[in-house]
Amino acid sequence: MSPEKAPKTTVLAAGDRFIRPATFEAALRREVGAPLEISTLELPWPDEPFGDVGTVSEASGTEDQLIEALDGVDAIVTQLAPMSRRVLEASASLRFIGVSRGGPVNIDLAAATERGITVANVPGRNGIATAELTLTLLLAALRQLPAAHGSLLEGRWRGDLYRADQVGTEVNGSTIGLVGAGAVGGHVAQVLVAMGARVLVFDPYLAPERVSPGIELVDLDRLVAESHVVSLHARVTAETQNLFSAERIAAMRPGAILVNAARGPLMDYDAAAEALESGRLGGVALDVYPAEPADTDHRLFELARAGANVVLTPHIAGASVETAERAATGVAVDLGNFLAGRPLAHAVALPAGAGA
Repeated sequence: MSPEKAPKTTVLAAGDRFIRPATFEAALRREVGAPLEISTLELPWPDEPFGDVGTVSEASGTEDQLIEALDGVDAIVTQLAPMSRRVLEASASLRFIGVSRGGPVNIDLAAATERGITVANVPGRNGIATAELTLTLLLAALRQLPAAHGSLLEGRWRGDLYRADQVGTEVNGSTIGLVGAGAVGGHVAQVLVAMGARVLVFDPYLAPERVSPGIELVDLDRLVAESHVVSLHARVTAETQNLFSAERIAAMRPGAILVNAARGPLMDYDAAAEALESGRLGGVALDVYPAEPADTDHRLFELARAGANVVLTPHIAGASVETAERAATGVAVDLGNFLAGRPLAHAVALPAGAGA
C-alpha cells in the first residue's frame, strides 16, 4: 500500500509551555515514516505548577481534558499529561504513549500494561542542561557570588571579599563528591576532572569498569568526609529518601558546600539551614525543594536574604532549548519504531509477550 493510501495513525501532541505542541508536531513529521493525523493540546505548565492527578504525579492538566482529547486517538506524545488509570481506561483506541522525560511518573504504568499500551520515555534528555546548571550552582557557591552580586545591587562595593578570610576557593585541586553518576552526574564528573578536581563518586549501580579516568568510586561515608563540595544526582527511592539527613550533613567536612539540583526529598533542608547557620557548612546551592513551589519563608531563604552563602534557583536545571528538542525527538523516534514494528530505543512498558 502506498504511503498516500495507508491509514493514518491519529496522534495527540499534548505539549505544554516548555515543550510546545508545535515542537512535538515538528519532530513527529520529521522522524515518523508513516502517515499521521496530528491533533494538539497545550497544557499550562510551567505557568501553573504540576501536581498529583488521579493515580499519577507531576502532571499538568485534568483527567477530563485528556479523556476528551484522546477520543479516537491511537498515540500520544507528551511531557506531563496525566495518563492516570481513569484516563487510560476511557481511551479505548490508545496503543502508544511517548513520555518525553526520564521518570514517567505521570503515567500509570500498571494500567498501561494491563491495557496492552506501549510506553516509551527519553532517559537523559535533560542530562547536559542539568549538569551545566549544577556546575553553575557549584561555582557560584565556591566563589560566593550571592554576596558579591547582592552587595552591588545594594550599592555597596565589597572590597573585603578579596580579604584572605573572605575569598572563595577553586575547583582545581578541590575534592568534589558526586552522589550518583548517571546522565547528569557522569557529565558533571567529566567536566570537573577536566577542571583539575579530584572527583569521588558514590553510585552503587555503577560498575567499576565503567568508571572514567580521574574518577574514584568510593563509599558514601568516605565521600562525605573528604569532599569540599558534595553534589546530589540520585533519583528518589526508598533508599535515597532523606539520604542527606541531619546526621549525614553533620558528618560533612567543615566548611563544605552542599549542592542539590536533583530532587528535594534527597536531603533534610532544616538540617542544612542549621549547619549553614552554625558554620558547619560553608554554602548551600539548590535548584530543588521539599515541596514546589518552594516555601520562601524557609530558614534557608531567610539566611540567603541575610547574606549567607546560599544560591537558589526555581527548579530550572533541565530548562534549555536543546532539552525540549531532544525530548520531542526521542518520543517521535520511538513512535516511528513502534509503527514500523522495530524495537523501541527506550521502552518502560510493553504489552504482554512483546519484546523490547
